[in-house]
Amino acid sequence: FNGFRRDAHPMAVMCGVVGALSAFYHDSLDIWDPRQREISAFRLIAKVPTLAAMSLKYALGQPFIYPRNDLNYAENFLHMCFALPAEPYHVSPILTKAMDRILILHADHEQNASTSTVRLAGSSQANPFACISSGIASLWGPAHGGANQAVLEMLRQIGSKDKIPEFIERAKDKDDPFRLMGFGHRVYKNYDPRAGVMKESCHEVLEELGVKNEPLLELAMELERIALEDDYFVSRKLFPNVDFYSGIILKAMGFPEDMFTVLFAVSRTVGW
Repeated sequence: FNGFRRDAHPMAVMCGVVGALSAFYHDSLDIWDPRQREISAFRLIAKVPTLAAMSLKYALGQPFIYPRNDLNYAENFLHMCFALPAEPYHVSPILTKAMDRILILHADHEQNASTSTVRLAGSSQANPFACISSGIASLWGPAHGGANQAVLEMLRQIGSKDKIPEFIERAKDKDDPFRLMGFGHRVYKNYDPRAGVMKESCHEVLEELGVKNEPLLELAMELERIALEDDYFVSRKLFPNVDFYSGIILKAMGFPEDMFTVLFAVSRTVGW
Protein backbone atom coordinates (compact mmCIF):
# COMPACT_ATOMS: atom_id res chain seq x y z
CA PHE A 1 0.00 0.00 0.00
CA ASN A 2 2.82 2.41 0.78
CA GLY A 3 3.83 2.27 -2.87
CA PHE A 4 0.69 4.18 -3.88
CA ARG A 5 -0.03 7.88 -3.70
CA ARG A 6 -2.63 8.77 -1.07
CA ASP A 7 -4.81 10.39 -3.73
CA ALA A 8 -4.73 7.34 -6.03
CA HIS A 9 -8.14 6.09 -7.16
CA PRO A 10 -9.14 3.16 -4.88
CA MET A 11 -9.90 1.00 -7.94
CA ALA A 12 -6.34 1.54 -9.20
CA VAL A 13 -5.10 0.44 -5.78
CA MET A 14 -7.40 -2.60 -5.81
CA CYS A 15 -6.16 -3.70 -9.25
CA GLY A 16 -2.64 -3.54 -7.89
CA VAL A 17 -3.01 -5.15 -4.46
CA VAL A 18 -5.30 -7.99 -5.61
CA GLY A 19 -2.98 -8.68 -8.54
CA ALA A 20 -0.06 -8.66 -6.09
CA LEU A 21 -1.68 -11.54 -4.17
CA SER A 22 -0.78 -13.76 -7.12
CA ALA A 23 2.89 -13.20 -6.15
CA PHE A 24 2.17 -14.60 -2.69
CA TYR A 25 0.07 -17.58 -3.82
CA HIS A 26 1.77 -18.75 -6.98
CA ASP A 27 4.31 -21.55 -6.84
CA SER A 28 2.29 -23.85 -4.56
CA LEU A 29 -1.06 -23.33 -6.32
CA ASP A 30 -2.33 -26.14 -8.54
CA ILE A 31 -5.54 -24.97 -10.22
CA TRP A 32 -6.30 -28.54 -11.35
CA ASP A 33 -6.70 -29.59 -7.70
CA PRO A 34 -10.35 -28.96 -6.63
CA ARG A 35 -9.33 -28.46 -2.99
CA GLN A 36 -6.74 -25.81 -3.91
CA ARG A 37 -9.29 -24.04 -6.11
CA GLU A 38 -11.67 -23.98 -3.16
CA ILE A 39 -8.97 -22.58 -0.87
CA SER A 40 -8.24 -19.88 -3.45
CA ALA A 41 -11.94 -18.95 -3.45
CA PHE A 42 -11.96 -18.77 0.36
CA ARG A 43 -8.86 -16.59 0.35
CA LEU A 44 -10.30 -14.20 -2.24
CA ILE A 45 -13.68 -13.84 -0.54
CA ALA A 46 -11.92 -13.21 2.78
CA LYS A 47 -9.16 -10.89 1.57
CA VAL A 48 -10.91 -8.64 -0.96
CA PRO A 49 -13.11 -6.83 1.63
CA THR A 50 -10.07 -6.42 3.88
CA LEU A 51 -8.08 -4.90 1.01
CA ALA A 52 -11.05 -2.72 0.01
CA ALA A 53 -11.35 -1.33 3.55
CA MET A 54 -7.58 -0.75 3.60
CA SER A 55 -7.79 1.19 0.31
CA LEU A 56 -10.39 3.47 1.96
CA LYS A 57 -8.32 3.93 5.11
CA TYR A 58 -5.19 4.59 3.05
CA ALA A 59 -6.96 7.34 1.07
CA LEU A 60 -8.23 8.91 4.31
CA GLY A 61 -4.78 8.73 5.93
CA GLN A 62 -6.14 6.63 8.79
CA PRO A 63 -4.66 3.46 10.37
CA PHE A 64 -5.74 0.10 8.93
CA ILE A 65 -8.36 -1.76 10.97
CA TYR A 66 -7.87 -5.53 10.91
CA PRO A 67 -10.65 -8.13 10.58
CA ARG A 68 -12.48 -9.48 13.63
CA ASN A 69 -13.67 -13.07 13.81
CA ASP A 70 -16.62 -12.24 16.10
CA LEU A 71 -18.36 -10.13 13.43
CA ASN A 72 -20.28 -11.37 10.41
CA TYR A 73 -19.19 -10.54 6.85
CA ALA A 74 -21.07 -7.23 6.47
CA GLU A 75 -20.43 -6.13 10.08
CA ASN A 76 -16.74 -6.88 9.70
CA PHE A 77 -16.49 -4.86 6.50
CA LEU A 78 -18.21 -1.81 8.02
CA HIS A 79 -16.00 -2.09 11.11
CA MET A 80 -12.82 -2.20 9.00
CA CYS A 81 -14.02 0.81 6.98
CA PHE A 82 -15.21 3.12 9.76
CA ALA A 83 -13.69 2.10 13.11
CA LEU A 84 -10.78 4.03 14.64
CA PRO A 85 -8.19 2.65 17.09
CA ALA A 86 -8.89 5.43 19.60
CA GLU A 87 -12.54 4.62 20.27
CA PRO A 88 -15.05 1.74 20.14
CA TYR A 89 -17.19 1.50 17.01
CA HIS A 90 -20.74 0.19 17.23
CA VAL A 91 -21.87 -1.51 14.04
CA SER A 92 -25.51 -0.59 13.44
CA PRO A 93 -27.80 -3.58 12.64
CA ILE A 94 -29.71 -1.40 10.12
CA LEU A 95 -26.51 -0.44 8.26
CA THR A 96 -25.31 -4.05 8.46
CA LYS A 97 -28.57 -5.25 6.88
CA ALA A 98 -28.26 -2.66 4.10
CA MET A 99 -24.61 -3.58 3.43
CA ASP A 100 -25.51 -7.28 3.41
CA ARG A 101 -28.24 -6.59 0.85
CA ILE A 102 -25.88 -4.55 -1.32
CA LEU A 103 -23.26 -7.33 -1.23
CA ILE A 104 -25.84 -10.01 -2.10
CA LEU A 105 -27.68 -8.07 -4.83
CA HIS A 106 -24.45 -7.14 -6.63
CA ALA A 107 -22.83 -10.56 -6.29
CA ASP A 108 -23.30 -11.79 -9.85
CA HIS A 109 -25.35 -11.05 -12.91
CA GLU A 110 -24.94 -13.31 -15.93
CA GLN A 111 -22.38 -12.81 -18.68
CA ASN A 112 -21.48 -9.14 -18.22
CA ALA A 113 -18.18 -7.39 -18.99
CA SER A 114 -16.32 -8.15 -15.77
CA THR A 115 -17.54 -11.75 -15.54
CA SER A 116 -16.49 -12.31 -19.15
CA THR A 117 -13.08 -10.79 -18.36
CA VAL A 118 -12.48 -13.08 -15.38
CA ARG A 119 -13.58 -16.15 -17.36
CA LEU A 120 -11.42 -15.20 -20.34
CA ALA A 121 -8.37 -14.67 -18.13
CA GLY A 122 -9.16 -17.91 -16.30
CA SER A 123 -9.41 -19.84 -19.57
CA SER A 124 -5.66 -19.31 -20.04
CA GLN A 125 -5.14 -21.05 -16.65
CA ALA A 126 -3.80 -17.84 -15.13
CA ASN A 127 -3.43 -17.39 -11.38
CA PRO A 128 -6.91 -16.90 -9.77
CA PHE A 129 -5.83 -13.68 -8.05
CA ALA A 130 -4.61 -12.24 -11.37
CA CYS A 131 -7.94 -13.23 -12.97
CA ILE A 132 -9.92 -11.39 -10.27
CA SER A 133 -7.64 -8.36 -10.67
CA SER A 134 -8.51 -8.32 -14.39
CA GLY A 135 -12.21 -8.39 -13.46
CA ILE A 136 -11.71 -5.41 -11.14
CA ALA A 137 -10.12 -3.50 -14.03
CA SER A 138 -13.11 -4.29 -16.26
CA LEU A 139 -15.58 -3.35 -13.53
CA TRP A 140 -13.96 0.06 -13.09
CA GLY A 141 -15.63 1.72 -16.10
CA PRO A 142 -18.71 3.97 -15.77
CA ALA A 143 -20.61 1.80 -18.26
CA HIS A 144 -20.34 -1.16 -15.85
CA GLY A 145 -19.49 -0.90 -12.14
CA GLY A 146 -19.47 2.88 -12.01
CA ALA A 147 -23.18 3.21 -12.75
CA ASN A 148 -24.32 4.07 -9.19
CA GLN A 149 -21.77 6.89 -9.01
CA ALA A 150 -23.07 8.11 -12.39
CA VAL A 151 -26.62 8.20 -10.93
CA LEU A 152 -25.53 10.63 -8.20
CA GLU A 153 -23.73 12.79 -10.75
CA MET A 154 -26.89 12.82 -12.88
CA LEU A 155 -29.09 13.81 -9.91
CA ARG A 156 -26.71 16.65 -9.06
CA GLN A 157 -26.79 17.75 -12.71
CA ILE A 158 -30.61 17.87 -12.66
CA GLY A 159 -30.40 19.84 -9.43
CA SER A 160 -34.04 20.36 -8.47
CA LYS A 161 -37.46 18.78 -8.96
CA ASP A 162 -38.73 21.56 -11.21
CA LYS A 163 -36.04 20.75 -13.76
CA ILE A 164 -36.98 17.06 -14.04
CA PRO A 165 -39.41 17.51 -17.00
CA GLU A 166 -36.68 19.35 -18.93
CA PHE A 167 -34.18 16.52 -18.39
CA ILE A 168 -36.81 13.89 -19.17
CA GLU A 169 -37.29 15.54 -22.57
CA ARG A 170 -33.53 15.71 -23.07
CA ALA A 171 -33.27 11.97 -22.32
CA LYS A 172 -35.78 11.29 -25.12
CA ASP A 173 -33.79 13.36 -27.62
CA LYS A 174 -31.39 11.08 -29.52
CA ASP A 175 -29.24 14.06 -30.46
CA ASP A 176 -28.77 15.13 -26.83
CA PRO A 177 -25.86 13.45 -25.00
CA PHE A 178 -27.79 13.47 -21.69
CA ARG A 179 -28.90 10.01 -20.53
CA LEU A 180 -30.99 8.94 -17.54
CA MET A 181 -28.63 6.80 -15.47
CA GLY A 182 -30.00 3.99 -13.29
CA PHE A 183 -32.89 3.15 -15.64
CA GLY A 184 -33.28 -0.01 -17.71
CA HIS A 185 -31.33 -3.26 -17.60
CA ARG A 186 -30.00 -5.64 -20.22
CA VAL A 187 -31.37 -8.67 -18.36
CA TYR A 188 -34.37 -7.41 -16.38
CA LYS A 189 -36.70 -6.28 -19.15
CA ASN A 190 -39.36 -5.39 -16.60
CA TYR A 191 -38.83 -3.81 -13.18
CA ASP A 192 -35.48 -4.83 -11.63
CA PRO A 193 -36.60 -6.67 -8.43
CA ARG A 194 -33.36 -5.60 -6.75
CA ALA A 195 -34.35 -1.93 -7.11
CA GLY A 196 -37.37 -2.39 -4.83
CA VAL A 197 -35.18 -3.93 -2.12
CA MET A 198 -32.64 -1.09 -2.46
CA LYS A 199 -35.38 1.54 -2.21
CA GLU A 200 -36.58 -0.03 1.05
CA SER A 201 -33.03 -0.12 2.44
CA CYS A 202 -32.50 3.48 1.37
CA HIS A 203 -35.34 4.69 3.58
CA GLU A 204 -34.22 2.48 6.50
CA VAL A 205 -30.63 3.75 6.35
CA LEU A 206 -31.59 7.44 6.13
CA GLU A 207 -34.00 7.02 9.06
CA GLU A 208 -31.33 5.21 11.12
CA LEU A 209 -28.78 7.96 10.42
CA GLY A 210 -31.30 10.70 11.17
CA VAL A 211 -31.02 12.16 7.67
CA LYS A 212 -34.08 14.34 7.16
CA ASN A 213 -35.06 15.72 3.79
CA GLU A 214 -32.16 14.24 1.82
CA PRO A 215 -32.48 16.26 -1.40
CA LEU A 216 -30.91 13.60 -3.61
CA LEU A 217 -33.35 10.93 -2.38
CA GLU A 218 -36.33 13.24 -2.82
CA LEU A 219 -35.12 14.12 -6.29
CA ALA A 220 -34.58 10.44 -7.15
CA MET A 221 -38.08 9.46 -5.97
CA GLU A 222 -39.68 12.29 -7.97
CA LEU A 223 -37.64 11.38 -11.04
CA GLU A 224 -38.73 7.74 -10.67
CA ARG A 225 -42.39 8.76 -10.28
CA ILE A 226 -42.39 11.01 -13.37
CA ALA A 227 -40.45 8.53 -15.53
CA LEU A 228 -42.81 5.67 -14.62
CA GLU A 229 -45.78 7.77 -15.73
CA ASP A 230 -44.19 8.57 -19.09
CA ASP A 231 -45.19 6.31 -22.01
CA TYR A 232 -41.73 6.73 -23.58
CA PHE A 233 -40.03 4.97 -20.63
CA VAL A 234 -42.85 2.54 -19.85
CA SER A 235 -43.13 1.31 -23.46
CA ARG A 236 -39.37 0.74 -23.58
CA LYS A 237 -39.44 -0.90 -20.14
CA LEU A 238 -36.91 1.61 -18.80
CA PHE A 239 -37.55 1.08 -15.09
CA PRO A 240 -35.19 1.94 -12.20
CA ASN A 241 -32.45 -0.65 -11.63
CA VAL A 242 -30.34 -1.64 -8.61
CA ASP A 243 -27.90 1.24 -9.18
CA PHE A 244 -30.61 3.89 -8.88
CA TYR A 245 -30.78 3.80 -5.07
CA SER A 246 -27.57 2.03 -3.99
CA GLY A 247 -25.42 5.13 -4.50
CA ILE A 248 -27.65 7.19 -2.18
CA ILE A 249 -27.34 4.48 0.50
CA LEU A 250 -23.55 4.31 0.24
CA LYS A 251 -23.23 8.11 0.30
CA ALA A 252 -25.38 8.27 3.44
CA MET A 253 -23.25 5.60 5.10
CA GLY A 254 -20.19 7.78 4.62
CA PHE A 255 -18.45 6.11 1.68
CA PRO A 256 -16.67 8.48 -0.73
CA GLU A 257 -18.04 8.17 -4.26
CA ASP A 258 -14.81 6.76 -5.69
CA MET A 259 -15.27 3.81 -3.28
CA PHE A 260 -18.64 2.78 -4.77
CA THR A 261 -17.09 0.64 -7.50
CA VAL A 262 -14.70 -0.92 -4.98
CA LEU A 263 -17.73 -2.09 -2.98
CA PHE A 264 -19.13 -3.55 -6.20
CA ALA A 265 -15.84 -5.45 -6.63
CA VAL A 266 -16.08 -6.81 -3.06
CA SER A 267 -19.54 -8.14 -3.81
CA ARG A 268 -18.81 -9.33 -7.34
CA THR A 269 -15.75 -11.34 -6.24
CA VAL A 270 -18.15 -13.99 -4.91
CA GLY A 271 -19.84 -14.25 -8.32
CA TRP A 272 -16.58 -14.23 -10.25
